[in-house]
Amino acid sequence: MIIVLVAGGPSIELPDLAQWPKAAFIGVDAGTVTLLNKGITPIAAVGDFDSVSAEELKEIERLFPDLDRAAAEKDETDTELALEKAMEFQPDAVIITGVTGGRLDHYMSALHAIYSFQKKFPDIHFLLVNRQNRIRFLNAGSHTVEPNERYRYISFYPFAEKVEGLLLSGFKYEVADESIEFGSTRFISNELKKIGTVTFSQGSCIMVESSD
Repeated sequence: MIIVLVAGGPSIELPDLAQWPKAAFIGVDAGTVTLLNKGITPIAAVGDFDSVSAEELKEIERLFPDLDRAAAEKDETDTELALEKAMEFQPDAVIITGVTGGRLDHYMSALHAIYSFQKKFPDIHFLLVNRQNRIRFLNAGSHTVEPNERYRYISFYPFAEKVEGLLLSGFKYEVADESIEFGSTRFISNELKKIGTVTFSQGSCIMVESSD
């Protein structure tokens, strides 16, 4: 099962939601309104809903009579609450959208929340996706990357931990037994020549795939 979380970021940043025809959707705060405006009824709505109008909230409450609005002042972000809600459905993959535009602190908090859930639930694939990019967190080990015309450029950065023992095969620029230091920009804008393999022995790696 694929769960797509749609938060309330600028609609221009959203990917084409039709690319996940069999997914179930969860609205995150104003992202619930975005889904309804696109003719998509989410399976759940999460957040404090401080970013919606009184009329919009009334419609959300009509669709979800048992809506449990989060307090505006809370420890968790709306995205974290939505990730927790997604886990109730035992998904195979969770796609997070609507968090990369607007406030950069919201984007950074979403990145950290996704990282935390990926560590806690290693068998679930978490992806942050917008109109031009998708982001994945890779744990130490070996990962297969298949060519995708939509995402030509692939970049790698350390996240939380230095990446060690990096091997890239099947890429335009291949490396073996390398490290990605914090602050390094060496591993950006690589490209696949065929099915690629990303292997590293230690650390946590963030992989960014971009269309242009």
